[in-house]
Amino acid sequence: MILDSFSLAGEVAFVTGAGRGIGQRIAMAFAEAGADVACFDLDVDAAKETAAGIERLGRGAMAFGGDVTDAAALRDAVSQASRQLGPVSVALNNAGIAHLAPAEEMDPADWRRMIDVNLTGVFLSAQAEAAVMLPAGRGAIVNLASMSAQIVNRDLTQSHYNAAKAGVVHLTKSLAVEWATRGVRVNALSPGYTLTQMTARDAVAHWRAEWERHTPMQRMASMDDLTGPAVFLASDAASFCTGVDLVVDGGYVCW
Repeated sequence: MILDSFSLAGEVAFVTGAGRGIGQRIAMAFAEAGADVACFDLDVDAAKETAAGIERLGRGAMAFGGDVTDAAALRDAVSQASRQLGPVSVALNNAGIAHLAPAEEMDPADWRRMIDVNLTGVFLSAQAEAAVMLPAGRGAIVNLASMSAQIVNRDLTQSHYNAAKAGVVHLTKSLAVEWATRGVRVNALSPGYTLTQMTARDAVAHWRAEWERHTPMQRMASMDDLTGPAVFLASDAASFCTGVDLVVDGGYVCW
């Protein structure tokens, strides 16, 4: 049955930035699709909350606190998850930050931090995951990028964020090619404007109206809009997809 290829039953997923927002929702979706899930987040208490929700679904779960710029912490978490839940075979590298700063005034420290977390953090996460997947000859890695990898968002001064996300897309393609014959697929998921706790705040209500107006579908994505694409890329339904940047933006980049 074709629907069986979308199942993650028997898989062990590792999700960074799993404590809240998109990472939390996709971690839950992986569990709903049948996977056991290891949750990695800078806020270990938030990761534990996600893991508890996964366990309530009847799936195995673990929680780890750590920074994605810390290669040793990532390697240790992936190793522990593989020992206790089974070899990590699916990953979502979602952890990231956002920040606005005009380019001419940007503190170099802000530039470096953005690149360190949003680009280097994805690389270090994939490297730790591949240390388990490549010897096993199988695995699927999904890197969270953004439609900002393709466009410059109107009126948002975030050159460092845009550059980092563009780097994630090209990193994804590079890793996909390196590991294509070794059983590990690497793809990117690029959301458009998405309704999360951060974007639902009253303080950005004006921006929400603008984002919706400039989106052909006339709304922002819900986090549920991202779960199907994420599960697809992680599953055997996408068995011949690698190096793909799947944009989920309601048509925004078409304009």
